[in-house]
Amino acid sequence: MLHTRHHPRVVVITGASAGVGRATALAFARHGASVALLARDPQALEDVAEQARRAGVRALPLAVDVSDADAVEDAAARVEAELGPIDVWVNNAMLTTFSPLELIHPADYARITDVTYLGYVYGTMAALRRMRERRRGCIVQVGSALAYRSIPLQSAYCGAKHAIRGFTDAVRCELLHDRVPVHLTMVQMPALNTPQFDWAQCHMAGEPQPVAPIYQPEVAAHAIVWAATHRRREVYVGLSTVQAIVANKFFPGLLDRYLGRVGYRMQQRATRVPPGRPDNLREPVRRLHRSHGSFDAQARPYSRTLWLDTHRGWLAGAGVLAACLWLSKRRR
Repeated sequence: MLHTRHHPRVVVITGASAGVGRATALAFARHGASVALLARDPQALEDVAEQARRAGVRALPLAVDVSDADAVEDAAARVEAELGPIDVWVNNAMLTTFSPLELIHPADYARITDVTYLGYVYGTMAALRRMRERRRGCIVQVGSALAYRSIPLQSAYCGAKHAIRGFTDAVRCELLHDRVPVHLTMVQMPALNTPQFDWAQCHMAGEPQPVAPIYQPEVAAHAIVWAATHRRREVYVGLSTVQAIVANKFFPGLLDRYLGRVGYRMQQRATRVPPGRPDNLREPVRRLHRSHGSFDAQARPYSRTLWLDTHRGWLAGAGVLAACLWLSKRRR
């Protein structure tokens, strides 16, 4: 079970049909939480629900497009009616396009923003309407190193992730002002081996790929579960995330030039994008819903940086104890 005084009984995950959302739903189920699964593809959601039920928990699949605020609110009401009060809400649903800005249609840009940014806003609103009353709960915003350091060919996605960070900071301040003890946390992710690179819209010559190092979605799921049960403002997953955030703080111009030179090549595979390649911008792509993408051979199943981050209290205590023992030895 989760190592915390309050084990979440009911957890809502958006974007739960594949990738990080799917892995997160199954991770919470293994810890004994009932899970509400929100995404667009009913069959894929039912597959995840069936896997979660094998862990002995209740699972409620709800076909929802998170860009529809009313649909998100209705889903939240149904979750509470069927599973009980929501303890944790995980905003994770996303869309992206791999393309230079000049090739993106304005309607496609709006669609990505509606899902990847406003979907988080609507999910947070629905969760807070319920958590404020009860004065408890946690909202986890699944973020990215790209919320701090943008890269070329993903301007819509990077813009949305930056917006989520700004939105979350503002709402966190409001909750502190009102003395509402609902916790907002953001988990900043590295490159992950998910199906998004197989079904995202692409206007590049080569098929999309994540920028190495790549981690398995279970690493992200572990971080999300941990963040949901500990009072941490942000959690960084992977050394590459820490490096990107710190480097951008001190050398943003240098990173602009570096990414302008290598960022296109780093995000393209040698295989060319096939004609008529389907994408999930408007409709889900069938038969590709799974946790892992196409990069199992390169993906890391573990993050030492995440372990250090989630155990820093113990490490600090061990450091103090070691220092005390050393001083005591010197005095003798």
